[in-house]
Amino acid sequence: MSSSTYGNFPGGRPRRLRTTPAMRRMVAEHRLHPADLILPAFVREGISEPAPIGAMPGVVQHTRDTLRKAAVEAVGAGVAGIMLFGVPEDAKKDAAGSAGTDPDGILQQAIRDVRAEVGDDLVIMSDLCLDEFTDHGHCGVLDADGRVDNDATLERYAEMAQVQADAGVHVVGPSGMMDGQVGVIRDALDQTGHEDVSILAYTAKYASAFYGPFREAVGSSLKGDRKTYQQDYGNSRESLRELALDLQEGADMVMVKPGMPYLDVLARIADSVDVPVAAYQISGEYAMIEAAAEKGWIDRDPAILESLTGFKRAGADMILTYWATEVARKL
Repeated sequence: MSSSTYGNFPGGRPRRLRTTPAMRRMVAEHRLHPADLILPAFVREGISEPAPIGAMPGVVQHTRDTLRKAAVEAVGAGVAGIMLFGVPEDAKKDAAGSAGTDPDGILQQAIRDVRAEVGDDLVIMSDLCLDEFTDHGHCGVLDADGRVDNDATLERYAEMAQVQADAGVHVVGPSGMMDGQVGVIRDALDQTGHEDVSILAYTAKYASAFYGPFREAVGSSLKGDRKTYQQDYGNSRESLRELALDLQEGADMVMVKPGMPYLDVLARIADSVDVPVAAYQISGEYAMIEAAAEKGWIDRDPAILESLTGFKRAGADMILTYWATEVARKL
């Protein structure tokens, strides 16, 4: 049919703004920038070469030396930050996660290494949680009945905050989902002269099936699950309650984790706050795209960019992704 037949039909032609790559780029509502990206990185104690992670092609458990190199590469690519996870030797794991508060533990060594290598050119973040360091794999200490003891765990988190700050971290990321964790950590930092250390709160962290590859990455010793302290994936309003508590307790930034299955939660939180909001594109999300691309079922690079842009569209200011350095270079 012609426009002359029906007057001004169609009344609008949105396709005019899609005609060329230059046009689409000019009118894009959301775009990625290297400064949006944070690189999660694993450093493992007692290895002399990087150890590939089978379920996460292209990701490794770093040695201290290769971690320093990865940090330098991230700076060169324009990545904003690096989130560090320590993987201790199995013999050093115990019920209290003592290696996590040892000033000479692997995570504290890694923080010092990266800070010495790149200084303030990269925002150095650290996972503040016990799960990598406990022999039972839970995010806190257990009571006599084998349940995670919230308040006893908070005491351990306060110790962790101090040793990580002493090591030179810029931002701590409490990921254990203990009630009151942000307030206790804020007090511990302030009382030990670390007022400038920021807190990235894992505000909405869901009990998810997509964490599987991460368990391999950190050598998890988890027995059971974390459903008594991580959020249930059927809930959305609950995340706003967690958000209000974290902000009241002094969170500087907030996070939604996982990412892609929770874009609705990310959007609700982003619409509700005036602090920076992060999304964590977790190991299972990474693994799915890599596996499908390896089989030729999807086009890898466009799929990566599309997934990351989805976080921006939903309201994320920052994205933790294992592709951070690779994507930053391409941007």
